Amino acid sequence: MTTPDDDPADDLQQGLFSHLIELRSRLLKAVAAVVAILLVLIPFANRLYTELAAPLVARLPEGAHLIATEVASPFVTPLKLAFYAALFIGMPMILYQLWAFVSPGLYKHEKRLARPLLVAAMGLFYLGCAFAYFLVLPAAFRFLTAVTPQGVEMMTDISHYLDFVMLMFFAFGLCFEVPVAVVILAAVGVVDVKQLRSGRRYAVVGAFAIAAFITPPDITSMIMLAIPMCLLYELGVLAVGWLVKPPAPSPGA
Repeated sequence: MTTPDDDPADDLQQGLFSHLIELRSRLLKAVAAVVAILLVLIPFANRLYTELAAPLVARLPEGAHLIATEVASPFVTPLKLAFYAALFIGMPMILYQLWAFVSPGLYKHEKRLARPLLVAAMGLFYLGCAFAYFLVLPAAFRFLTAVTPQGVEMMTDISHYLDFVMLMFFAFGLCFEVPVAVVILAAVGVVDVKQLRSGRRYAVVGAFAIAAFITPPDITSMIMLAIPMCLLYELGVLAVGWLVKPPAPSPGA
Protein backbone atom coordinates (compact mmCIF):
# COMPACT_ATOMS: atom_id res chain seq x y z
CA MET A 1 0.00 0.00 0.00
CA THR A 2 1.48 3.32 -1.03
CA THR A 3 1.23 6.61 0.75
CA PRO A 4 1.07 10.10 -0.74
CA ASP A 5 4.73 10.57 0.24
CA ASP A 6 5.86 7.67 -1.96
CA ASP A 7 6.24 9.71 -5.12
CA PRO A 8 8.29 7.86 -7.79
CA ALA A 9 9.42 11.19 -9.22
CA ASP A 10 10.84 12.21 -5.83
CA ASP A 11 12.64 8.87 -5.50
CA LEU A 12 14.13 9.29 -8.96
CA GLN A 13 15.22 12.83 -8.18
CA GLN A 14 16.81 11.76 -4.89
CA GLY A 15 18.60 8.88 -6.62
CA LEU A 16 19.94 11.17 -9.32
CA PHE A 17 21.03 13.72 -6.73
CA SER A 18 22.90 11.08 -4.71
CA HIS A 19 24.67 9.88 -7.88
CA LEU A 20 25.71 13.44 -8.72
CA ILE A 21 27.08 13.89 -5.20
CA GLU A 22 29.08 10.67 -5.52
CA LEU A 23 30.37 11.71 -8.95
CA ARG A 24 31.45 15.06 -7.53
CA SER A 25 33.26 13.31 -4.70
CA ARG A 26 35.05 10.94 -7.08
CA LEU A 27 36.11 13.78 -9.38
CA LEU A 28 37.39 15.84 -6.46
CA LYS A 29 39.51 12.91 -5.28
CA ALA A 30 40.95 12.48 -8.77
CA VAL A 31 41.71 16.20 -9.09
CA ALA A 32 43.26 16.24 -5.61
CA ALA A 33 45.56 13.36 -6.58
CA VAL A 34 46.71 15.15 -9.74
CA VAL A 35 47.26 18.43 -7.88
CA ALA A 36 49.28 16.66 -5.16
CA ILE A 37 51.49 15.01 -7.78
CA LEU A 38 51.87 18.33 -9.60
CA LEU A 39 53.03 20.09 -6.43
CA VAL A 40 55.66 17.39 -5.95
CA LEU A 41 56.85 17.66 -9.56
CA ILE A 42 57.03 21.46 -9.86
CA PRO A 43 60.49 21.72 -8.19
CA PHE A 44 61.76 19.20 -10.76
CA ALA A 45 60.06 20.79 -13.78
CA ASN A 46 63.29 21.97 -15.44
CA ARG A 47 64.93 18.60 -14.90
CA LEU A 48 61.91 16.86 -16.40
CA TYR A 49 62.16 19.03 -19.47
CA THR A 50 65.88 18.26 -19.79
CA GLU A 51 65.08 14.55 -19.82
CA LEU A 52 62.26 15.04 -22.31
CA ALA A 53 64.52 17.02 -24.65
CA ALA A 54 67.37 14.48 -24.46
CA PRO A 55 66.39 12.53 -27.63
CA LEU A 56 66.64 15.74 -29.70
CA VAL A 57 69.53 17.46 -27.92
CA ALA A 58 71.73 14.37 -28.28
CA ARG A 59 71.32 14.48 -32.05
CA LEU A 60 71.63 18.20 -32.71
CA PRO A 61 74.74 19.37 -34.57
CA GLU A 62 77.58 20.70 -32.47
CA GLY A 63 76.77 24.16 -31.17
CA ALA A 64 73.02 23.86 -31.80
CA HIS A 65 70.55 23.98 -28.94
CA LEU A 66 66.90 24.54 -28.08
CA ILE A 67 65.66 28.11 -27.93
CA ALA A 68 62.80 30.03 -26.31
CA THR A 69 61.11 32.48 -28.68
CA GLU A 70 58.61 33.80 -26.14
CA VAL A 71 59.42 35.76 -22.99
CA ALA A 72 57.59 33.44 -20.58
CA SER A 73 58.47 30.15 -22.32
CA PRO A 74 61.41 29.24 -20.04
CA PHE A 75 59.02 29.37 -17.07
CA VAL A 76 55.69 28.24 -18.55
CA THR A 77 56.88 25.32 -20.71
CA PRO A 78 58.45 23.26 -17.88
CA LEU A 79 55.32 23.89 -15.80
CA LYS A 80 53.16 22.57 -18.65
CA LEU A 81 55.33 19.48 -18.79
CA ALA A 82 54.98 19.01 -15.02
CA PHE A 83 51.20 19.17 -15.42
CA TYR A 84 51.26 16.60 -18.24
CA ALA A 85 53.49 14.37 -16.11
CA ALA A 86 51.10 14.71 -13.16
CA LEU A 87 48.20 13.61 -15.39
CA PHE A 88 50.32 10.74 -16.69
CA ILE A 89 51.27 9.53 -13.21
CA GLY A 90 47.83 10.17 -11.72
CA MET A 91 45.89 8.40 -14.47
CA PRO A 92 45.53 5.15 -12.46
CA MET A 93 43.88 7.12 -9.66
CA ILE A 94 41.59 8.91 -12.13
CA LEU A 95 40.55 5.64 -13.76
CA TYR A 96 40.01 4.01 -10.38
CA GLN A 97 37.64 6.76 -9.29
CA LEU A 98 35.70 6.49 -12.55
CA TRP A 99 35.55 2.72 -12.19
CA ALA A 100 34.35 2.99 -8.58
CA PHE A 101 31.53 5.24 -9.77
CA VAL A 102 30.47 3.14 -12.77
CA SER A 103 31.05 -0.44 -11.57
CA PRO A 104 28.03 -0.73 -9.20
CA GLY A 105 25.73 -0.37 -12.20
CA LEU A 106 27.41 -3.11 -14.26
CA TYR A 107 26.41 -6.75 -14.50
CA LYS A 108 28.80 -9.44 -13.32
CA HIS A 109 29.84 -10.48 -16.84
CA GLU A 110 30.39 -6.84 -17.78
CA LYS A 111 32.70 -6.35 -14.80
CA ARG A 112 34.59 -9.52 -15.74
CA LEU A 113 35.31 -8.05 -19.17
CA ALA A 114 35.77 -4.42 -18.15
CA ARG A 115 38.43 -4.97 -15.47
CA PRO A 116 41.11 -6.54 -17.70
CA LEU A 117 40.27 -4.12 -20.51
CA LEU A 118 40.74 -1.12 -18.22
CA VAL A 119 44.07 -2.39 -16.90
CA ALA A 120 45.23 -3.35 -20.39
CA ALA A 121 44.23 0.03 -21.85
CA MET A 122 46.24 1.88 -19.21
CA GLY A 123 49.27 -0.38 -19.57
CA LEU A 124 49.24 -0.25 -23.36
CA PHE A 125 48.99 3.53 -23.37
CA TYR A 126 52.06 3.78 -21.11
CA LEU A 127 53.84 1.25 -23.30
CA GLY A 128 53.07 3.30 -26.40
CA CYS A 129 54.49 6.44 -24.80
CA ALA A 130 57.65 4.62 -23.73
CA PHE A 131 58.01 3.13 -27.20
CA ALA A 132 57.78 6.60 -28.75
CA TYR A 133 60.31 8.13 -26.34
CA PHE A 134 62.99 5.44 -26.35
CA LEU A 135 62.78 4.16 -29.94
CA VAL A 136 60.79 6.32 -32.34
CA LEU A 137 61.81 9.85 -31.34
CA PRO A 138 65.56 9.15 -31.47
CA ALA A 139 65.17 7.62 -34.95
CA ALA A 140 62.96 10.48 -36.13
CA PHE A 141 65.31 13.19 -34.82
CA ARG A 142 68.30 11.41 -36.36
CA PHE A 143 66.54 11.57 -39.72
CA LEU A 144 65.38 15.17 -39.33
CA THR A 145 68.82 16.45 -38.37
CA ALA A 146 70.38 14.52 -41.24
CA VAL A 147 68.10 16.07 -43.88
CA THR A 148 68.44 19.66 -42.63
CA PRO A 149 69.55 21.73 -45.65
CA GLN A 150 73.09 23.03 -45.67
CA GLY A 151 73.28 26.53 -44.29
CA VAL A 152 70.19 26.02 -42.09
CA GLU A 153 70.81 25.76 -38.36
CA MET A 154 68.30 23.56 -36.54
CA MET A 155 67.24 25.42 -33.36
CA THR A 156 63.86 24.22 -32.11
CA ASP A 157 61.63 26.29 -29.84
CA ILE A 158 61.10 24.60 -26.46
CA SER A 159 57.31 25.05 -26.46
CA HIS A 160 56.97 23.70 -29.99
CA TYR A 161 59.12 20.74 -29.06
CA LEU A 162 56.92 19.99 -26.04
CA ASP A 163 53.77 20.16 -28.18
CA PHE A 164 55.30 17.85 -30.77
CA VAL A 165 56.43 15.25 -28.24
CA MET A 166 53.12 15.28 -26.35
CA LEU A 167 51.29 14.79 -29.65
CA MET A 168 53.55 11.83 -30.44
CA PHE A 169 52.99 10.33 -27.00
CA PHE A 170 49.23 10.67 -27.34
CA ALA A 171 49.22 9.26 -30.89
CA PHE A 172 51.41 6.27 -30.03
CA GLY A 173 49.49 5.64 -26.82
CA LEU A 174 46.22 5.52 -28.77
CA CYS A 175 47.70 3.33 -31.51
CA PHE A 176 48.83 0.82 -28.91
CA GLU A 177 45.17 0.46 -27.82
CA VAL A 178 44.51 -1.77 -30.85
CA PRO A 179 43.92 -4.96 -28.77
CA VAL A 180 41.44 -3.16 -26.51
CA ALA A 181 39.55 -1.75 -29.52
CA VAL A 182 39.42 -5.19 -31.13
CA VAL A 183 38.03 -6.80 -27.98
CA ILE A 184 35.40 -4.07 -27.56
CA LEU A 185 34.25 -4.44 -31.17
CA ALA A 186 33.92 -8.19 -30.68
CA ALA A 187 32.17 -7.79 -27.33
CA VAL A 188 29.44 -5.57 -28.82
CA GLY A 189 28.95 -7.96 -31.72
CA VAL A 190 30.40 -5.87 -34.53
CA VAL A 191 32.95 -8.56 -35.49
CA ASP A 192 33.84 -12.10 -34.46
CA VAL A 193 37.07 -14.08 -34.38
CA LYS A 194 36.56 -15.48 -37.87
CA GLN A 195 36.08 -12.01 -39.36
CA LEU A 196 39.10 -10.67 -37.49
CA ARG A 197 41.31 -13.45 -38.83
CA SER A 198 40.09 -13.02 -42.38
CA GLY A 199 40.63 -9.25 -42.15
CA ARG A 200 44.34 -9.41 -41.34
CA ARG A 201 45.41 -8.01 -44.71
CA TYR A 202 43.17 -4.97 -44.23
CA ALA A 203 44.53 -4.50 -40.71
CA VAL A 204 48.10 -4.51 -42.06
CA VAL A 205 47.25 -1.94 -44.73
CA GLY A 206 45.44 0.20 -42.17
CA ALA A 207 48.37 -0.01 -39.75
CA PHE A 208 50.83 1.24 -42.37
CA ALA A 209 48.43 3.99 -43.48
CA ILE A 210 47.98 5.23 -39.91
CA ALA A 211 51.71 5.00 -39.26
CA ALA A 212 52.48 7.01 -42.40
CA PHE A 213 50.04 9.71 -41.28
CA ILE A 214 51.19 9.93 -37.64
CA THR A 215 54.96 9.50 -37.71
CA PRO A 216 57.55 12.00 -38.97
CA PRO A 217 58.36 11.68 -42.69
CA ASP A 218 60.90 8.86 -42.48
CA ILE A 219 60.26 5.24 -43.31
CA THR A 220 62.03 3.98 -40.20
CA SER A 221 59.55 5.63 -37.85
CA MET A 222 56.65 4.43 -39.97
CA ILE A 223 57.81 0.82 -39.84
CA MET A 224 58.53 1.10 -36.12
CA LEU A 225 54.88 1.98 -35.51
CA ALA A 226 53.20 -0.19 -38.16
CA ILE A 227 54.82 -3.47 -37.13
CA PRO A 228 53.86 -3.19 -33.43
CA MET A 229 50.30 -2.28 -34.48
CA CYS A 230 50.12 -5.45 -36.59
CA LEU A 231 51.42 -7.53 -33.68
CA LEU A 232 48.97 -5.85 -31.31
CA TYR A 233 46.15 -6.68 -33.72
CA GLU A 234 47.11 -10.33 -33.48
CA LEU A 235 47.20 -10.00 -29.70
CA GLY A 236 43.69 -8.54 -29.84
CA VAL A 237 42.47 -11.54 -31.88
CA LEU A 238 43.88 -13.88 -29.23
CA ALA A 239 42.27 -11.80 -26.47
CA VAL A 240 38.88 -12.01 -28.20
CA GLY A 241 39.06 -15.80 -28.16
CA TRP A 242 39.95 -15.72 -24.48
CA LEU A 243 37.65 -13.00 -23.11
CA VAL A 244 34.66 -12.83 -25.48
CA LYS A 245 32.47 -15.91 -25.47
CA PRO A 246 30.45 -16.58 -28.63
CA PRO A 247 26.68 -16.17 -28.21
CA ALA A 248 24.84 -19.37 -27.39
CA PRO A 249 22.72 -20.70 -30.28
CA SER A 250 19.01 -20.13 -29.94
CA PRO A 251 16.86 -23.20 -29.19
CA GLY A 252 15.20 -23.01 -32.58
CA ALA A 253 18.48 -22.90 -34.48
